[in-house]
Amino acid sequence: MNILIMGPAGAGKGTMSDLIIQTYDIPHISTGDMLRENVRNNTPLGLEAKGYMEAGKLVPDAVINGMVEARLQEPDCEKGYLLDGFPRTLEQANTLTEIAERIGRPVQAVIALEVSFDDLVVRITGRRICPKCGAIYHIVNKPSKVEGICDVCGAELVQRKDDTVEQLKVRMDEYDNNTKPVIEFYGDKGLVHTVNAGKPADEVFAEIREILGEIE
Repeated sequence: MNILIMGPAGAGKGTMSDLIIQTYDIPHISTGDMLRENVRNNTPLGLEAKGYMEAGKLVPDAVINGMVEARLQEPDCEKGYLLDGFPRTLEQANTLTEIAERIGRPVQAVIALEVSFDDLVVRITGRRICPKCGAIYHIVNKPSKVEGICDVCGAELVQRKDDTVEQLKVRMDEYDNNTKPVIEFYGDKGLVHTVNAGKPADEVFAEIREILGEIE
């Protein structure tokens, strides 16, 4: 099953992605993770990307596209994949369509998570992260046992600098301008399944399972 998952910051893509890959035994492909892995392993594309990154420039689509194409052809994608963070623009969506069809692994479903802005504000501003082990908490929805202290390693929790209302507005503008047209692109192909992600996580995932069950 070949799936894309989309949604604004704070919509729960990470949580839903974890549940999907555990249930359907397919790899979670995050373009950010993929980029870091290529750079770390000094692959030809990674070295090319590193040059742009060290110069303070954005990595061009052509490099990211090459990484995506190579990743989707790896053996663990034979049963499917969950692609997260790509495509972000219409140009990338068109390229992914060409790549996926060429290698015989076309996108079968796009899960679009929708959450109201007010709910996103609560989720984003209440998020706390452990700088040592990476554990994620929320002061309301998932508080640590001891306020401000990580349950896992005991480090002091922090709030990310971009987890503010002001930064959320910036990210939402970017999402509206770039990602929503991508969702419309896939909607025209009849592939988009919109999910109300403002509900509890178990209810959201139950809806996703129902959608994917129909596709299977």
